[in-house]
Parts: sequence; C-alpha cells; structure tokens
Amino acid sequence: MTAKYAQPVAGVQEWTGLGVMCLATLFIAADAFVLMLALPHVAVGVAADGIEQLWIADIYGIVLGSLLITMGGLGDRIGRRRLFLVGAAGFGAASLIAAYATDPGTLIAARALLGMASAAVIPSTLGLIRTMFRDPKQMGVAFGIWASFYTIGAVLGLLVGGVLLANFWWGSVFLANVPAVVVVLALGSLVLPKNRDVDAGRPDWISSLLSLAAILPAVWGVKEASRDGWEPLPIAAIVVGVLLGVAFVRRQRALSRPLLDLSLFRNRSFSIPLLAMFIQAVLTGTVLLLLMLDFQLVQGLTPLQAGLSLAPGLVLSSLCAPVVGVLARRFRPAYLIACGEALVIAGLVLVIVAGTTSGPALFIAGFALWSAGGSPLLAVGMTLMVGSAPPERAGAASSMPQVSAELGNGIGVAVVGSVAVALYHAQMTDSLPPEVPAETAATASQSIANAAQASADLPPDLAQVVFSQAREAFTSSLQVVTGFTAVVLAGVIALIVSRLRHVRPLGQEEPAGQEESSPAADVTEELR
Repeated sequence: MTAKYAQPVAGVQEWTGLGVMCLATLFIAADAFVLMLALPHVAVGVAADGIEQLWIADIYGIVLGSLLITMGGLGDRIGRRRLFLVGAAGFGAASLIAAYATDPGTLIAARALLGMASAAVIPSTLGLIRTMFRDPKQMGVAFGIWASFYTIGAVLGLLVGGVLLANFWWGSVFLANVPAVVVVLALGSLVLPKNRDVDAGRPDWISSLLSLAAILPAVWGVKEASRDGWEPLPIAAIVVGVLLGVAFVRRQRALSRPLLDLSLFRNRSFSIPLLAMFIQAVLTGTVLLLLMLDFQLVQGLTPLQAGLSLAPGLVLSSLCAPVVGVLARRFRPAYLIACGEALVIAGLVLVIVAGTTSGPALFIAGFALWSAGGSPLLAVGMTLMVGSAPPERAGAASSMPQVSAELGNGIGVAVVGSVAVALYHAQMTDSLPPEVPAETAATASQSIANAAQASADLPPDLAQVVFSQAREAFTSSLQVVTGFTAVVLAGVIALIVSRLRHVRPLGQEEPAGQEESSPAADVTEELR
C-alpha cells in the first residue's frame, strides 16, 4: 500500500478515548456480574419474593437485547459520542436509583433503565472504535483491548462487589458505578470525536418496541404461572406475547431495511451458531445465577469468597480465546465447537455431583470447565456468522451474537428460573413440618433467601429444620435445571455436527470441485 492510500495512524487522543470507552465497558460488565453476587442481600433489602428476584435479574438483559440494534442506528444518526455520553449519564442516574430503591418495583424499573443505558453505550463504543482507529492493525488491537475489559470487569465486579457487600449495605454495589461514570463523562466529552453517518436511516423504534412488547407479556405470563398456576390471566399474557411476536416477524418481512434481517437465517453458517449461542445463554445463565445463590446460602460462603470462586473460570475462559483462534485454523468448526460443548456438559455434570457433596470445590471446577468449553462457540461461531453474511449485512450479523446473549440470559432467567422457583416451592410446600407457622411457611417457600430471613424468627431447633429443608429443596432444583441444561446441550452438539460438518477450518481455501465448504459458500444456502 502506498502512502497515498495509507490509513491515518491513531495518536494519544484516540488511545485515551479508547481508555475512556474501556472504563465504561468495565462498569457495565461489573454491574452485570455483581448483581448475581448481591441478589441474596438485595432480596432481603427490598423484601422481594422469588418471582420479583427473577425480574430484578432478567429485566436488564431483556431491555438491553431488545434495544441494542436500534440504539446502534440512533448513534449513526445523532452522533456516536452524543449517544455514548447520554448512555453513560443514564447509567449513572439509574445506578443511583437502584442503590436507594426501597421496594422491588423501583429496583426493577432501575434495572430496566440500566439496560436501556447499556444499549446506548455498547454500540456507540463499537462505532467509535471503527472510526477512531482506521489502520487495520491498530483497529484489531483496539478491539482486542476493548473485549478484554468484559472479562476484567466481570472479575473486578465479583471481587469489589464481595468487599462492598462484606462492609456496606447492598446498594453500595450500584453506587460504586457513579464515580466511574463521572470520569467517563468528563474525559469522554474532551477526547471522543464527533461523528455520525450522514446517510443513516431513521431508527426503527416501532420494531424495537414491538419486540419488547412481545417478550415482556410472555415472560410475565410464564413467571405468574410458575407461582400461581395456569390461570386465565397468565395464559392470556402469553398469547398476547406470541401474537405480538408474529406481528414483529411480519413487519420485518415487509420493511426494505428491517431491524432484523430474516434472510440471514436462511444461511446455516449464520443461523445454527446463533441458535446454539441463544440456547446456551438461556440455560447456562440461569445455572450461573443459581450457583451464586448456592455458594452463599447453601455453602455458606461470604460474598467475597463466592466472587473468588468464579474468578478462576472467568480467567480460564479469557485465556482459552486465543488458543481457540489457533485451533480454528486446523480443525473444522463443527468439531471444535462440539468439543467445547462437551466440556460445558462435563462442567455441568460436576455441578450436579457437587450438590451431593459438601464444600464448593467441585462447583468451582465445574464452572471453570464450562467457562472454558464455551469459548469455541463464541469465538468460532462469531467468525462463521460474520463470514457467512454478505458484506452489506456484516454489521447486522456482527451485532446478533450480543443480542442473542443478552436476550438469552434475560429470557433464560425468566423462564428456566421460574421453573426452578416452582420446583423449590413445590418441595418446600410438601416437606415443611406442620408446627411451622403458616405465614412463615409461605415466606420460606418463596425462595431460599426468604427462607433464611423467615427462619431467623423461629426457635433455634425449628429454624434449623426449616432452613435445612430450604437448602435441600434449592439443591434439588439446581440439580434438575443443571441436568436439563446438560441434556439440551447434548442435542446442540448433535445439531452443530450434523449441520456444520461441511464447513472447513477457518482461513483454508476451498478445494477445487467442492462446494459449500466454507462459510462464504453458504451465503445462498437455505436450511433444508
């Protein structure tokens, strides 16, 4: 390449701007993980029952996933720096509301606002990196640094959250975001460039709101049914959600520039990895949330000890990513992903076995295995999806894994978490002795966090019986959900191997006379 066509090299301002955006990524990632750690304390602090605890946990991902693509389009239209700063300010304000919430409804609303703010920050960051780092090598380094802050943020969130919960009230884990937000706003307004796409179309708010309106009634219906049975109102809510989902799909088919390009799903190198990512997010996200509750309420770990228990798995996952990149050039993606998913299943089996033993060691080993095993699906699956999309749709393709992960986590906690709550409730209802007061029994049957609080008011011998039954019921529900997850992921392995075994290792040329042996060759292929 001659100097005439050389891309401009990023300087001090651009790298400082990257640091600002990494700080924003840090507190977003930390906030997502610290809630898992803080949920037992939050449940007591705002007197949330089992279903309300699920709303606190999952509303963030549902809102974030529903608005992510639209916010990216809004940033293109009004300016990425402006949207980034507005999103960061919104995140700080929502953190303040969450920190001082006194009831479940306020905290759920604050978590929804946090999801909306994160949906503004994340795509703005990606767009700014693309425009600030024009040199391909620098852009690759910048994206690598930015991505690493997700893992760093998760680990710091667990560690700092554990320290805060050990010394302050539960709201401190949200309040800790505010100083970082102030730094991001002060520096971001100075070093981030103003840029927008003059040809950007209008954001499709109708489609985004329609997708959110389809998900929320269905999620509400499932949760209420798990608590009160299949009454007419929950069933009606689920039906409304399905009908709105159908309306969303019909709108996407009718638009010339849809929010979700359904034609991408005709290509199996796009649709199969995306489906696998969604299923894994739905199931393992719920198991992880239950695992954090188990560490603290069953194993008796402090918040800091619980956070440290997950740190090895998160670090191992980040170390596996570059190794997977090397292996992907030698082995077919289907078999590499299948081996990774087999590790995930092995980790889940360890979690099941750990429920019958004492101590968290097997839980920690199980989480480390499944964290490492998930790396091939994320890394190779992302490459397959972007590589299989036409160039003009690469942006939409690259955003879908994150949308899938956020929605999958949110929906998984809602649906699978509701099943876990129902299993716990049923076992507690059948096992509590008759001498337990009816009001105490009803409270203890809502969740294990409620059982810990309710049993504190009972005589010591009876309190021990109630909480022992709660631990047993919770462990049983964790084992059932984890076992179901392992079985479904075995089906995912079969799906990936059967549908993607023709795809050659990444970067290898297609042999003469062979067809459909690379992701790019799948562009026109439809699912049979």
